Amino acid sequence: MPSRLRADTSSVPGRRWRIAWLLGLGVLVNFFDRVNLSVSQASIEAGFHISVVAFGYLASAYALTYAVLQLPIGVILDRFGIRRVGWVSILLWSVASFASALSMGYGSLFAARLLLGVGEAPTFPANAKAIGLWFPQEERSLATALNDGAAKFASALGVPLLGALLLEVGWRWSFAATGLASLAYLAVFLGVYRDPDRDGGLSAAERSYLSCGALEKQELEPLKLGFSRLLGERKVLGLALGFGAYNYTFYLLLWWLPGYFASALGVDALHSFLFTGVPWLVATATDLAVGGWLVDALIERGLDASRVRMTVLVVGTGCGLGLLGAARAHTAFAAVAWVSLAIGGLSAAAPVGWSVPSLIAPRANVGAVGGIANFASQVSAISAPIVTGYVVAATHSFAWAFVVASVYLAAGIVGYLFLLGRIEPFASDSISVSIAPAG
Repeated sequence: MPSRLRADTSSVPGRRWRIAWLLGLGVLVNFFDRVNLSVSQASIEAGFHISVVAFGYLASAYALTYAVLQLPIGVILDRFGIRRVGWVSILLWSVASFASALSMGYGSLFAARLLLGVGEAPTFPANAKAIGLWFPQEERSLATALNDGAAKFASALGVPLLGALLLEVGWRWSFAATGLASLAYLAVFLGVYRDPDRDGGLSAAERSYLSCGALEKQELEPLKLGFSRLLGERKVLGLALGFGAYNYTFYLLLWWLPGYFASALGVDALHSFLFTGVPWLVATATDLAVGGWLVDALIERGLDASRVRMTVLVVGTGCGLGLLGAARAHTAFAAVAWVSLAIGGLSAAAPVGWSVPSLIAPRANVGAVGGIANFASQVSAISAPIVTGYVVAATHSFAWAFVVASVYLAAGIVGYLFLLGRIEPFASDSISVSIAPAG
């Protein structure tokens, strides 16, 4: 089967991969908007005379509106489509960047970050929907990893670039620059993106390939389980716990890493930006190479799919405990090594985690299970910067902030091993029969 699949795809044009790169570029640009705040932390605290606790709340503002909109955004996407929702989304996050540049105080900057969350809320749901339309199941892991990897590469590239820009012209112009980049992406998106059935450049061969491979047909529609039943499923709870632990650490590092290098290790501003980029570059590589390519390759070679995925989830999340090493690091180079281990491992596990809802839930409940896991992750995105702000203010150190994240990661590993368990469907009463594509 794998060899036949490779033979078939080798003769199929690759217009769909143009869409994957387009979506990845969008993630890269909107994460520039996100990390701009962490780059500007010292300047904003000094300019607006706010504390690290106030900065923590400012960092969480984006996640507040982002989380609230995750449930209705699916309905909006189904109603208006990817292209229409996409251009409005990009325009809103562009306006939010310019509003940040023009903010006159803490309140107006907080409001701009709330608007950023509104604008960027559709990004990943829309990308997931687009990948479902443009890619058959066997190609979705790599297409998804391109998106997830772009989120990490945005920090690897964006923090040093935006940091250098900030040092040269000030934080307001760095926000204006991301606004301009967002408008440029809007033009590219409008020029390139179409759904497959509306893309005039899609060849007949590729259209046929997508119609056979991308749509999963069923003789019987699976039973849809109630929300309360899903919340009682240990596999769902284990996934939600692991997702939450991952995202807590991700957003702790996304918002606070430059500040950690500067305040805890006495690194000057420019070098703190450069050091911050290194772990995120490692994260980009592990996300694509391990989570995107290696997992699919090992499964294709005949290894047990659940064991492969669970190994990457547990070992990758275990690497996140490298934050305990960073908590005790006394040099910037040691800190870079420990943080790279932590975020590199977590990034390898991330694409696997995103694939789990479709592997454990009945077809009719995949969205709901993904929503539960994503809600847990967004609660962590809101709480991580706030908790970190309070901990750093109380202890004048990042060490205990890293300990808190490590305890959460340990709980996530327990959730994966003893609640999620084997990655297989949990509802035996949901019966469905897949029909292989003809030919």
